[in-house]
Amino acid sequence: MNKVLKNSWALFLGMGFIMMAYGFQGSLLGVRAVQEEFSLTATGFMMSGYFIGYFIGAATIPNIISRVGHIRVFAAFASLASLIILVHSILIHPFIWFLLRVLTGISMVCIYTVAESWLNDRSSNKNRGSVLSIYMVILYGSMGIGMFLLNFSAPKNFQPFILVSVITSAALIPILLTKKKPPTFKKINAMSLNELYKSSPFGMVSSFFYGTIQSALFTLLAVYATSMNFTILEVSIVTFLLAVSGAVAQFPVGKISDVYDRRKVIIASTFGAAIFAIIAIFVSGQMYLPDGLATSKTWFYIFFILFSFCSLPMFSLILAHTNDYITKDKFVAAGAGLQFTFGLGAMSGPFLCSIFMDLVGSNGFFVFLFFFHTLIGAFGIYRMRVRETVENPDSQFVAMPQTITPAGIELNPTTEPIEEPIKEENREIN
Repeated sequence: MNKVLKNSWALFLGMGFIMMAYGFQGSLLGVRAVQEEFSLTATGFMMSGYFIGYFIGAATIPNIISRVGHIRVFAAFASLASLIILVHSILIHPFIWFLLRVLTGISMVCIYTVAESWLNDRSSNKNRGSVLSIYMVILYGSMGIGMFLLNFSAPKNFQPFILVSVITSAALIPILLTKKKPPTFKKINAMSLNELYKSSPFGMVSSFFYGTIQSALFTLLAVYATSMNFTILEVSIVTFLLAVSGAVAQFPVGKISDVYDRRKVIIASTFGAAIFAIIAIFVSGQMYLPDGLATSKTWFYIFFILFSFCSLPMFSLILAHTNDYITKDKFVAAGAGLQFTFGLGAMSGPFLCSIFMDLVGSNGFFVFLFFFHTLIGAFGIYRMRVRETVENPDSQFVAMPQTITPAGIELNPTTEPIEEPIKEENREIN
């Protein structure tokens, strides 16, 4: 563990700053969109730009990294992300913000790919699990801290946008000052969609639907809370709870899925999330509660934590379930394929959710989450009737960040062994 931290501290620190800025930015733009009186549909359209950019970047970044190298790509796209957030504060229009979100998505997937391929190069078969665990803690912890920075200054001011830019720029310092040599980039080939579907129809379909859920959840939660008259502090609390409770839930839910039928765990989790989403509707607005309880949002926080606990481990569950039906040598390719289908779903999530909110009101946010979680559960029940559960000794649950790229999936310690690094004490570390 100490060697992992010593070898990768610059990258971990840089990613900590990046995720802090990312968490802050997401909440900031959502709240500011409400304050600028963007329509819900326009806000959803604008927020979906991030995932469109993410999808575009994922397809193009391998060639860019191969051409110019990891450090230059990280520096270039972190600088671009830092510049983009400042433009948000100058040009305030839904369509312009949509274009800026596309560029942000491209920048972020480039940064993730650089970081995760770098970590893979510095990992051995013995420490990949530790590397991934540390990486997850940094991602979720930093994102949670960033969400609390929403209280730094009123979203109507320009200071929060400057702070996001400053934090993003700070990520460049440890990366650019390191003496370590960057790794040679290895492009990960995904399964064809047809092959992936034949291997695991439930894995592929649920990954698509879950992409719609995740993208809407992380981009529109602050919009929902603001429209429900939450204070800035309350918005920060609820977004922080989303990041932290989801991270904490990964490990106990994963252990359960390694003991019991994985499909049953997925179905139970998704129906649990659907139920808690509906309950959240009734406890979010004070008008629904008895007088004694209507003075506090404590009940909303409790049920939202339970929703996050059920919902956020699901991509890792879906990945593990898919691996149950394939051989070990295809784990990384299948993961890349699932990320592709996840991205397809994610592009439409915020826009579709905003339509629900336009039709139903602000609580359409949770109606949307209920609907798609129920779809996953219903399809899972159908698949259990047409296909028996299999036992694959090579497959096990591994907690994965929601933003993981195909390069990051290689950190899964259950994948095919990788070539052990040369003695690290004698090698220039990346």
